[in-house]
Amino acid sequence: MTSPLEGIRVLDFSRVLAGPFAGRMLCDLGAEVVKLEPPEGDVTRAWGHVRGGLSGYYTQQNTGKKSVCIDLDAPGSTALARRLAAHADIVIENFRPNVMARHGLSWKDLSADHPELIMLSISGFGQEGPESHRAAYASVLHAEAGLLARQSEQDGRPASDPVLSIADMNAGLHGLVALLAALHLRQRSGRGQYIDLAMLDTMLVTDDYANFAVDEIPLIRGGGEVWEATGGPIMVVGDFRFIWKLLVKYHGVVDPTPPGADLETKIRMRRKAVSEFYQSFGSREELIVALDAVNLAWGDIRSNSEAFKSPTARARGSLAEIDDRSGGSRRVVESPYRFSDAESHVRGVAAYRGEHNRDVLTRWLDACSDEIDQWSRDKVISADERR
Repeated sequence: MTSPLEGIRVLDFSRVLAGPFAGRMLCDLGAEVVKLEPPEGDVTRAWGHVRGGLSGYYTQQNTGKKSVCIDLDAPGSTALARRLAAHADIVIENFRPNVMARHGLSWKDLSADHPELIMLSISGFGQEGPESHRAAYASVLHAEAGLLARQSEQDGRPASDPVLSIADMNAGLHGLVALLAALHLRQRSGRGQYIDLAMLDTMLVTDDYANFAVDEIPLIRGGGEVWEATGGPIMVVGDFRFIWKLLVKYHGVVDPTPPGADLETKIRMRRKAVSEFYQSFGSREELIVALDAVNLAWGDIRSNSEAFKSPTARARGSLAEIDDRSGGSRRVVESPYRFSDAESHVRGVAAYRGEHNRDVLTRWLDACSDEIDQWSRDKVISADERR
């Protein structure tokens, strides 16, 4: 089978998560992704468990990519980076606005060399505007987009940040959609595109509760609720009033509220009855049978490690084994895309910093050994010599 993006070249300047995640998905889809790193490397090279000189976090977002290390502050580095961009289909970056321009690598610069280039710039608040200069991490956008305040209000607890970089992952996924759309458009127009993607925009558009704020009406909470139950906590999804009617009609749950009870008392006593129902079974299996019998959606409360051991994750191969480059193997999360007649999967190991300098510069630029050696002597390029 072929890969959907086979033959596409991507030059990935981005670091940490939002950009690297988009690049990783492009790589899984078959593109050749070259990660352009500074001499100090991506900061995530030090995050998580390190094996064979490669951290788990870095490996997860960059496996399969090649690495070229260029010091963008060194004389001659801009010309080299522009030569690489001129041979790429896509450039990804997630610096603050104007950082690329200061190095002579703005969209105006790169598109002048290569009019068919597609460039994705991910920033917190957009490339222009009153807050474009602000530092933006996922946590900042969780606060600014209303997520933390809403959760705090609903839970009746102080605001706290979720243990998930939602804003980065949203930006990476929306960036991926925009890049694929731009590739499709280029087939028709022959022209490249510049994509200005603000993390704030991606948070607001990927928020199914945003309509309540837009329409300025009180929020109606949907979704699920966690209940104590036989065998441990369980998530049950649905409006409580609907769930109550099902349990009364099909499972004989008795309404404990006395005649004339006020609404608050009725809700409290009915909720107590439902809680007792969930805890009344002799086994977890019996509880699940009862919920399935009335088509109530439920979920086990799993840890991250347990999630990868679930029947579905095992059946779908949600984890891939790759060489850990120290004589063993390590697991990374597999590509989620399943095609009928094409392939998408983890493409290989994570790279050491600058490991593919010579390979990429030779293939992409037709650079000769003497030219590459001179860049190395001039400290334009460097590499981690670990092997």
